[in-house]
Amino acid sequence: MKSMRFVHLTDTHMNAPSSDGPFAKFKLAEKVKQTCRHIQEANIAPAFVLITGDLSHEGDAADYAYIRTVLDECSALVGAPVHVVLGNHDHRSAFRQGYLGETPSEEAYYYSHDIDGLRLIGLNSQTPGRHDGEIDAAQLAWLSDELAQPAPLGTIVAIHHPMMSVRGMPGDHLLANRAQLGEVLAGTDVIGVMAGHVHSNNVGTYRGIVNVAAAGTAFTGEMADADNYKMVNFCGYNVVDVSEEGISIQTTVLPTSNEEYFRFPIAALAVQH
Repeated sequence: MKSMRFVHLTDTHMNAPSSDGPFAKFKLAEKVKQTCRHIQEANIAPAFVLITGDLSHEGDAADYAYIRTVLDECSALVGAPVHVVLGNHDHRSAFRQGYLGETPSEEAYYYSHDIDGLRLIGLNSQTPGRHDGEIDAAQLAWLSDELAQPAPLGTIVAIHHPMMSVRGMPGDHLLANRAQLGEVLAGTDVIGVMAGHVHSNNVGTYRGIVNVAAAGTAFTGEMADADNYKMVNFCGYNVVDVSEEGISIQTTVLPTSNEEYFRFPIAALAVQH
């Protein structure tokens, strides 16, 4: 029976060592390197690694150039390519210049790759200046055309903002036009939607399709008390197995100190960029 295995990371929030940003002191790129070492040492042997957004925390071109070196090292270590999508903390022009080596542009970044019979589609749900996300009309039309022909092992869709409801997360923190995207995905060969953004591990369905919103490598979020939300040191990844029978997801959590990074009022959650 034909099968495929890949690793799902998200919300890495990396910056270059020279950055003086709010998360620089936490050395979040080191957590990504630790994750890649664990993937290699555990002999997971993925066909590819997928990162579903917030590659950087408000990064510039220099940050994305550094992130590219980190992920190239990760790719060499695990023996598989790394595919990424953008999140609300990412910046399109800086990403295109620093990570892709292209002319800076605000054009949406999306793609389709055939990987030994599994189709991977990356969508750009990141919308400049907003904390929630949306798939624009041009991407929806392109996606509909792309999905007209099924792939042998089906299709995985990668986005940053979850489609499914997540407990404790305001609806305006998710994908704003998930109903429209759901209409495009319905009745196609899409077997899974991989997302991040919410900094907690969630597996569910949306219109019968498996949806994952992962915690990521940088930190996880949880209630501190009745009025406050906190971010805690956390690092984890998902191993996703796909076969002709379906899809399964296993979460691996790496040891951390579980220290609290910061907290803020719940009322401010909806305005967190």
